[in-house]
Parts: sequence; C-alpha cells; structure tokens
Amino acid sequence: MTNQFVVLLGAPGAGKGTQAKSLAKVLGVPHVSSGDIFRANLKKKTELGKLAEGYISRGQLVPDDITVRMVQDRLDQADCEAGYILDGFPRTPEQADALDRYLETRSASLDAVLYIDVSKAIVIERLGGRWMCRAEGHVYHAIYNPPRQPGICDIDGSELYQREDDQPATVVKRLDVYRAQTAPLIEYYRERGLLKTVNGDGSIEDVGKALLDALRPGKEDE
Repeated sequence: MTNQFVVLLGAPGAGKGTQAKSLAKVLGVPHVSSGDIFRANLKKKTELGKLAEGYISRGQLVPDDITVRMVQDRLDQADCEAGYILDGFPRTPEQADALDRYLETRSASLDAVLYIDVSKAIVIERLGGRWMCRAEGHVYHAIYNPPRQPGICDIDGSELYQREDDQPATVVKRLDVYRAQTAPLIEYYRERGLLKTVNGDGSIEDVGKALLDALRPGKEDE
C-alpha cells in the first residue's frame, strides 16, 4: 500500500475513529486524532493547551492558528515521518490550506482524503441508541450492545444515562451543523482530485474494506 498521508472525514456516528485505527494498522502509520491532541494539551497544560482552554472556558471556538499549531506539533514527532491517518483535522478549507503548506515543508503531500458518507437515519440509530454508565462511562447501545438489565451497567451496577449529545433531536442538529461546516472542505478536496467517498451505512467490516479499496491506485471517486 503506497498511500500513507491520508485524511479521514466523516460525520458524528460515521465510525471514523474505529476505521482510522484499523486503517492505520494496515498502513503501518499512526492514527492522529485532533480530539486526542486537544485532550493531551489540556491535560498537560501546555502553552497551546492554556491558550485553547481560555477560549473553551468562554464558550468560544478555538482559533484555527492554535488548532493548526497543536496538530503540527504532533505531526513533527518521529512516528509521523512515514505518514499518518488524520482524524478530525482539517475541519475547514483554511485548515486544509495550512496542512498543505505544512506538508510542502516536509516535501510531502496527501495521498487521499477518505470521506465516510453516512445517512441521517443511520447516524440517529447509532448515536441515538447510545447509553453510558454514570460510574465509569461504560458504553452500551439499545440495539447493538444492550445491558443485561435495562438501565443498569453490567460491570459496576451503576445507572445508565443518555448524554444530551446522543439524544435524537441533538443528533439531528449535530449532523446538520457538520454537513454545513464540512461541505466546503469536501468540495475543496474534490476539486483537487483527492476525495474518495465511501458509503458508511454498512457494517464496520464492509466500510473498512471499502476504505482500503478506495486507496487503490487509480481508484476514482464516484
């Protein structure tokens, strides 16, 4: 497999994180998650983490320049020299431009941008059925992984609850916001001939196979 510098796009509920980890193993490169990067910087209270925390505490979006610097710091690490699967970054065409400029300084370029396209109904089913336990955050699903006793965690016996983000009405809003924000980015990469769209409505295994197939040389976006 020659494709090593890859961006993975997908709405909440698309299974992006799961697929990114699997794909990274196959390609032999690290899975670089923007969410993990943010959490690490906030936890370690780095200079960038403190800057980001200031915006987050005020309920504001973290500016692109801080986000870009955090990601670039991670990509500067030795394990990223041969490539990576980027998950959650870029989110805007401006961030995509910054990534292109960064790659140019490393005499590299993206091999592909994989977009996991999931229908609204499937996202609502996946996220709207998710429940967590209050004690340790163990995750259950009303359809795919139900607890033995309704409303009770199998592991620690604590109450199960549904996060506001996972309630069906909120899921619909999250999906609409994602599509509105990401549409320009999808077009950005389509115009550059990098976008590969994969149907994300299937099983984890089927979607994983489709992603690998999309990375084959000469594979065109449908």
